[in-house]
Amino acid sequence: LQLSDSVIDRMKEPSSPTGRQHRGSGAVNDEELKKRIAEELALERARRDSEAQKRRLKQEQMYVRDEFGKLLERERISSNEHLTRAILRERAATEEERQKAQRFARQLEEKDRELKKHDAYYKEQLARLEERVKPFF
Repeated sequence: LQLSDSVIDRMKEPSSPTGRQHRGSGAVNDEELKKRIAEELALERARRDSEAQKRRLKQEQMYVRDEFGKLLERERISSNEHLTRAILRERAATEEERQKAQRFARQLEEKDRELKKHDAYYKEQLARLEERVKPFF
């Protein structure tokens, strides 16, 4: 067990303010010295325990901060993946709609050409019929 220099210096200080020791007070001084040593040891132990607890707390805080950072990163990645998939689905749906619109436009143009052919045919037939019936009117 190591004591700090300040603890050792305080233990060496004389207990009486005058610095004189009486012959009969040697046992009292020994008891007092033992008591002071025990108190200093207890204070030193409490200080070390407190520092150790602070270090543990700091380490735990760093661990929690790191884990929280990792969790946020995983959430960000997951969110980006979901967003990317949604964008791809939307693009695919948009492309499908565009192709469908083109297909309908081609079909509509084809129907329009057919209707124009029919219209021309019917006009031609009508003109022939009118030519045939002209002599009767």
